[in-house]
Amino acid sequence: MKRRLTPKARDELRARARKAVRVLSRLYPEGKVFLDHGNPWELTVAVMLSAQSTDRQINEVTKKLFKRFRTVKQYADADVGEIERLIFSSGFYRAKAKNLKRAANVVMDEFGGEVPRTMEELTRLPGVARKTANIVLQNAFGIVVGIPVDTHVLRFAKRYGFSDETDPVKVERDLMEFFPKSSWLKLGYRLVSYGRDHCPARRHDHESCPLTKI
Repeated sequence: MKRRLTPKARDELRARARKAVRVLSRLYPEGKVFLDHGNPWELTVAVMLSAQSTDRQINEVTKKLFKRFRTVKQYADADVGEIERLIFSSGFYRAKAKNLKRAANVVMDEFGGEVPRTMEELTRLPGVARKTANIVLQNAFGIVVGIPVDTHVLRFAKRYGFSDETDPVKVERDLMEFFPKSSWLKLGYRLVSYGRDHCPARRHDHESCPLTKI
């Protein structure tokens, strides 16, 4: 956090965070990832594809992709042009296809064909940053080491005073300071739903948003 906070101000933010968790828990009790997948590798693929796209669009793309390629090795051996054709509508398809094939090769060569289970190892995969790694760890393995930060979470953190940073890694660090670790597992997905349903980027009556009241 760029700005300096007094101990009192930090305590107030922690109290506000606890209230936000209670509201979000009531609004979205499930708090789960929105991408269809059947195993850790498919989840990794889906999250990598989701950049600059919608979950709904990616779920349509992966219906065909997951039927064509069923194992990590098949992605590693695939012709990158075929991957491009299958994921064309996801946006930035050339870069994504290249990263999918490269990531599959790393998983095969360095991890015996199994998706790794640590942040450090996952972020070694081409196209995988902390957000993707957090989602995979949480939803595939039940491992919680951080909070996935996407555009909805970035907007929430700034709008409600939890961070004045713009870098997702730094915003995640700030949120981890103020929000109890017990909330991290579902927090990111709840904030995505909250942003879509109540507090979008477009102009709206912000005073009517449920969290504004706290």
